[in-house]
Amino acid sequence: MKTMWWRDMRSLLIVPMFKCLVAICLVISLLVFVESLYMNIVVIYVKLCKRKPEKIYKWEAMQEDLELGNQNFPMVLVQIPMYNEREVFKLSIGAACRLIWPLDRLIVQVLDDSTDPTIMEMVSTECGKWATKGINIKCERRDNRNGYKAGALKQGMRHSYVKTCTYIAIFDADFQPEPDYLERTVPFLIHNPELALVQARWKFVNAKKCLMTRMQEMSLNYHFTAEQESGSTRHAFFGFNGTAGVWRLAAMEEAGGWKDRTTVEDMDLAVRVGLHGWKFVFVNDVSVKSELPSQFKAFRFQQHRWSCGPANLFRKMTMEIIRNKRVTIWKKLYVIYSFFFVRKIIVHFFTFFFYCFILPTSVFFPEVNIPTWSTVYFPFMITLFNAIATPRSFYLVIFWVLFENVMAMHRTKGTFIGLLEGGRVNEWVVTEKLGDALETKLLPQVRKPRNGFLERINSKEMMVGIYILCCASYNLVFGKTVLYIYLYMQALAFIIAGIGFIGT
Repeated sequence: MKTMWWRDMRSLLIVPMFKCLVAICLVISLLVFVESLYMNIVVIYVKLCKRKPEKIYKWEAMQEDLELGNQNFPMVLVQIPMYNEREVFKLSIGAACRLIWPLDRLIVQVLDDSTDPTIMEMVSTECGKWATKGINIKCERRDNRNGYKAGALKQGMRHSYVKTCTYIAIFDADFQPEPDYLERTVPFLIHNPELALVQARWKFVNAKKCLMTRMQEMSLNYHFTAEQESGSTRHAFFGFNGTAGVWRLAAMEEAGGWKDRTTVEDMDLAVRVGLHGWKFVFVNDVSVKSELPSQFKAFRFQQHRWSCGPANLFRKMTMEIIRNKRVTIWKKLYVIYSFFFVRKIIVHFFTFFFYCFILPTSVFFPEVNIPTWSTVYFPFMITLFNAIATPRSFYLVIFWVLFENVMAMHRTKGTFIGLLEGGRVNEWVVTEKLGDALETKLLPQVRKPRNGFLERINSKEMMVGIYILCCASYNLVFGKTVLYIYLYMQALAFIIAGIGFIGT
């Protein structure tokens, strides 16, 4: 009797529901593949036709005027927001002060939110040292940390000397621009009044530190090569990365300046400026040195912010984008569908639910057919698109796929929190840079470091890993496919992450 009841429920309810989930995943798979294909076609077009920014926009090297002298150069403000950056503050301040630009046309603004008195004194001493060398450097502090980085940047803009500047370059504390950075980026803004932002790519000084940093390098290189270059070329719009960019002050002010309503103040500003009709340009040939998180906890917190923030911003700005009358309907469609919905929302859900739930669970439903194009052909092409952005790490592509699927769980959770405005929606994580390693502190409450094997266990990764392991074993014993090969590898990836055996 019980057997018949289970069979009826399985055939009438469970199997149809699972088929419905599979069908939804197949549609999403097609959307993600088309989006990836589109971006890479644009990139190929750029490479073959040599459509560099210098050919699309006017660019001329800055030259000193015999009559005006340095007055020919616009005033540039360089902002460096930091918080207790003991190991890297000298590097970032030094790199900013070494930028090639007339000293009387450059202001370096260090926005120090540090709470450690020793570090505060060290930062002040470093700023004083450069001031004696003729650098116009300001060390600004506030008596609170409201709004975190966005709050510091907003407060920094209120100083009277900022109004004398035309352009603002922003570098996080672990970023070290090359001396010619301003010479190569500012001319775009000078000669093209429709441009609001010039974004440079990131170059990672610790990419070879461990396998986890190599995986991050592959993902971020694809982000720059495909997402930002295609957005810059096709739509003159992309998300500001929060650092290594130069802004036109007038464009920022027109859009309302910095806001701290989400944890992605950089993307928030970019979308609002874009909706005012301004254009952005991504310069792939200009790179700025930076660090990657080499500790798994730090990376998890970072990915939570990078997935929760955009989802929350999407919730807050969708109607604002729809009602906007300054830009074309095609650009609005691009921002809502391509920039937000597919890349910031759907891709995280799809990656986790399809590859880490639907596929493993399918071993219990042999009557449900999942087509090969969705499990082999499309994933292979998307993976290939990502891998070619970092050719020297191509041999790590299998590890990259497994690692991205593990991280998709945290990105999915963060996306849900952002869309639903859950309890951690405005959680801000500050990553302390330690030369080539990073430590994460959660503000405002700092958690104590965990010691011992049991304390290092990541329960969510372990539970998912064990479930996939059970599915793989069932497929090996009772199944008629070789899906268990992939499932065992994916289960191992989750379990390795679960025991914290990843990163440095």
